[in-house]
Amino acid sequence: MAGNTFKSKVNARPGIQQPGNRRNLFGFIERKLALTGLFGEGVPVGLVPPFLYAASLALIYIWSNHKAENTIRKIEILQQEVEDIRADVTTLEAAFMYAGKQSEVAKKIAPLGIEEIDRPPHKIVLKK
Repeated sequence: MAGNTFKSKVNARPGIQQPGNRRNLFGFIERKLALTGLFGEGVPVGLVPPFLYAASLALIYIWSNHKAENTIRKIEILQQEVEDIRADVTTLEAAFMYAGKQSEVAKKIAPLGIEEIDRPPHKIVLKK
């Protein structure tokens, strides 16, 4: 019985493309990795799922950090707007309180010919 031997890569299977000759994404990746000599004969398929899992976790982590930073920026902008509006409300309340004083109302209605009463009101008493 003969021992096991390796087939030559040139005449391994006529009509079927060899991994290095593929014209797709994985063939391109295999050719580039073969040039670096990092994995030797080919890419270990067993490493693809853990790598994709780690890459997806990294993307989710980066996305959540960006989302959190954007939310913090929006919160700071809204807090500044609330402080500005609160200051405006305080100013307007003070102006309305001042405008509602009896002396200020009397000044505003003086051009209309309405005068403020000097004497207190008196009771009208009816005898039965």
